[in-house]
Amino acid sequence: MLRTLSIVLITLFSISINLAYADTQTPQTAISAPIAELQQLESSMSKDIEKLSNTHGEMKQFIEYRIKEHAGQFHDKLKALMSEKDIDKPALLPLVKDHFAFINQVGNYYADDIELFKTKLGKNDDSNIMFSLASRERERDEFLSAKYETLTWLEILGEDVVITKTRLTENLLKRSDTLNSLVHFTQDKLKTAIDDAATAGKDVTSEQTALITKLNERLSLTSTSLSVAIELLDKLEQDTSTLKQTLFSISGDITQDVLNIDVASNLVEQWWDTARNQAIDNGPSMMFKVFIFVLILFLASLAGKATQRIIKKTVSNSKLKFSHLLQDFFISLSGKIVFALGLMIALSQLGFELGPLLAGFGVAGVIIGFALQDTLSNFASGMMILIYRPYDVGDLISAAGVTGRVSQMSLVSTTIKTLDNQRLIIPNNKIWGDTINNITVEHQRRVDMTFGIGYGDDIEKAEKVLTSIVEKHPKVLNTPAPTVKLHLLGESSVDFVVRPWVKPEDYWDVYWDVTREVKMRFDQEKISIPFPQRDVHIYQTQQ
Repeated sequence: MLRTLSIVLITLFSISINLAYADTQTPQTAISAPIAELQQLESSMSKDIEKLSNTHGEMKQFIEYRIKEHAGQFHDKLKALMSEKDIDKPALLPLVKDHFAFINQVGNYYADDIELFKTKLGKNDDSNIMFSLASRERERDEFLSAKYETLTWLEILGEDVVITKTRLTENLLKRSDTLNSLVHFTQDKLKTAIDDAATAGKDVTSEQTALITKLNERLSLTSTSLSVAIELLDKLEQDTSTLKQTLFSISGDITQDVLNIDVASNLVEQWWDTARNQAIDNGPSMMFKVFIFVLILFLASLAGKATQRIIKKTVSNSKLKFSHLLQDFFISLSGKIVFALGLMIALSQLGFELGPLLAGFGVAGVIIGFALQDTLSNFASGMMILIYRPYDVGDLISAAGVTGRVSQMSLVSTTIKTLDNQRLIIPNNKIWGDTINNITVEHQRRVDMTFGIGYGDDIEKAEKVLTSIVEKHPKVLNTPAPTVKLHLLGESSVDFVVRPWVKPEDYWDVYWDVTREVKMRFDQEKISIPFPQRDVHIYQTQQ
């Protein structure tokens, strides 16, 4: 059927060329060299068409290939004639008109053929028919591009093509809407097929794998056709941001080239062309827009700082008693949000379309998310720390094998200054995934100390001395009351536990002071502090 279609199309093409030359050539008119070449191509195609009826097999395929190749050369030569500085309008206008009529005939044939495929849906293998439809639509892309190009030629030659362009725009919008839905539909079918194959595991059938391959090919064809429609609609000054987002959403190796080449580069070229054209054609206006752009950024920066001051005052006086970490987060985030809004408004003043830009940021966010999984883990841990507030700035903590005071925190890391004045920056996921010991969060802390006396010393006297030392220390709290008790009978000492309560910041002062005072008082009171010792008994036996 495809061979028959090719013969019909090329025959129609040959007829249109014959009509064009019949109108433009007269015995009195000298034929220019380029038009003579067009005539030669037309004659060659006519002879090849006559041979088709008497040839078969690979030879017939070869002749069809020659006809298609010559038809392409004909279009390229006509394009070259239209690109010349001095265009022979009287000679080219009839030729281009008949060429446009031929393209319309081809388009109608494609439309009828596609409708014929649609009538077969539900009667045979729908997947094969849908693939044939996608292939047919892909072949139709060349016709649509040629139709738009021929319309521009007619416009250059002075023809009124407003109505024709309007009809073409309407048809392209309808076609792109259908292709857009078909892309989403094929994506869903492909996802279901992949899930079914994954569920089957080792028992996956050849039919399942063949279906995935065919759906991938169909998605590639449909997305490419949608890309061509978007390109033409852009030339016709139509809004295609939604359609471009569909191309951005296509995933997989097959559509990766479409995303990188046809969409991303097209957007960059579109923005570059916009900036360049405005710089050349609208110099003063462009300078004014740049001035507005800079002014908006400056005002956005001031508004961001003002917002930070307002948020700082609000969260500081809030009855919710936000932690310092959460206050810093809200203050920083508010300023960045205001500046980001100002940046988008400023970009819109330069003519950038925010829809495709935001869609691009969305895709970039997904890619960066996969590339920076560890960083995002730190970010999530930082959010959990902000919400649950296990520590705050200034707290003495022990976490991730480090002990020190929290000096600063971001959503990614926490800065801790150790007791010997070293600055350590620890990823938040290391802290959140470990035990967090907040040493200073409570208002009271117990100092645990153990002192030993000899077995020959007075226990009651030692207990009174220890109690006196603890109670007289000015930094020891009265409530809860300190504990002084006989605790263990060790191998070489009788051990007392001394446990006074202090403020967290007084912990080490009390620890060191009490230890020093115990040694001095024990010496004064003749109370021994034994050291580990072992008695060794030697027995002698007479030989």
